[in-house]
Amino acid sequence: MRSSTPDLPSSASPPARLRALLADDAFLTMPCCFDALSARLIEQAGFPLTFMSGFAVSAARLGLPDTGLITVTEMLDQGRAICQAVTLPVIGDGDTGHGNPANVRRTLEQFGLAGFAGVMIEDQLAPKRCGHTGVKEVVGRPAALARIRAAVDARDAGAGCLILARTDARSALGLDEAIWRMQAFADLGADILFLEAPRDVAEMARFCREVPGIKMANMLEGGITPILPPVRLADLGYRIAAYPLTLLAAAVAAMRDALGDLAAGRTPPRLTDFATLRAMLGFDDYDRLLAAYADPDGAV
Repeated sequence: MRSSTPDLPSSASPPARLRALLADDAFLTMPCCFDALSARLIEQAGFPLTFMSGFAVSAARLGLPDTGLITVTEMLDQGRAICQAVTLPVIGDGDTGHGNPANVRRTLEQFGLAGFAGVMIEDQLAPKRCGHTGVKEVVGRPAALARIRAAVDARDAGAGCLILARTDARSALGLDEAIWRMQAFADLGADILFLEAPRDVAEMARFCREVPGIKMANMLEGGITPILPPVRLADLGYRIAAYPLTLLAAAVAAMRDALGDLAAGRTPPRLTDFATLRAMLGFDDYDRLLAAYADPDGAV
């Protein structure tokens, strides 16, 4: 696990930082975030990148399922706060691109302006849903290819964001179709390839063997795809392991335990102490900043 982008100045753009990570041979473990605090915790733990999970943002911001109910405006608003809170590259969930190829291009442009390093675009039929909750429909090949082509064109025209191309065709149409789409997305110039919800290790191995380029595995605890350790994923040919709900699920479990303790009249035993929270959020840095502008009598 690397905590900084190799051979790049801190002023490098988010896409440049992500490109540098992908150009290296290191396997990348990518916990996914849902707000600025979770993103900052990921960075402080030393992980090299993160992904803003649509499932987790929909849950944390709206308390609603990942079934296309959250809007692109809400996702961008959440994303701006996340990108401003950290220096590590953040990949955003662009869903289906929110419309036709023109919408896809604008989605890329807006995510780039928000500070994202990359954007995921998928081939589900809108409104989309979590890939581990029963995907039944994807768009046809021409529409799927047009989305990725539009995303690549937007990237190359100045949006900058790298393209994480996703297919949910495994659940809707079978593995052969999913492999075909991944190969086609790679040929169109997608930077990272993501075949959602393979059923077993054999399917994961076939994907890595038959599709060129950088592949991402989705390690959703309790989902359809087997959970494998990073060493095993790297052996299969993956370069990135995403953990989309690990932090959200851990936070929900901890909050439920704390609420149970409070309901029983107890102080929860496992709490981050107040001093640690202050330091993590930057209270000391804030006070030092104000001190630098104080007059000799101590007034600001």
